[in-house]
Amino acid sequence: MPTFSDAEKKAMQERAREQREFKKLSGEEQVSRKIAEMNPHDKKIAQGIHDLVTAIDERLKPQTWYGMPAYYLDGKVICFFQAGSKFDSRYSTFGFQHAAQLDDGDLFATSFAVIDFTPKVAEQIAALVLKAVGK
Repeated sequence: MPTFSDAEKKAMQERAREQREFKKLSGEEQVSRKIAEMNPHDKKIAQGIHDLVTAIDERLKPQTWYGMPAYYLDGKVICFFQAGSKFDSRYSTFGFQHAAQLDDGDLFATSFAVIDFTPKVAEQIAALVLKAVGK
């Protein structure tokens, strides 16, 4: 039987809580609540990414995924934000799931460390999200 780390157990508990408490909320409300719970630094990054991603393509629908803000296309997670404080990491992460169209040969990145949300970072994320949704 597999043994889960404390962080993995916490993520599973968070997902169960979301299923119970968040299922009555719209996806936008779910993500807004998660962002509001973050520390100020993570909140700045998460809000910037949220505003950017939702403006890029109206088909991307916000909803939480394992306690993280995520953005769905046709019911599949395309991208997500993971606050650095969630797993006591020195940086936050912006990542992509299998449905994202980022394939580029035999090796390509699916997540990126985000230290701050700057205009340059916004530009890079926008380009990745556009590619991920096939634009």
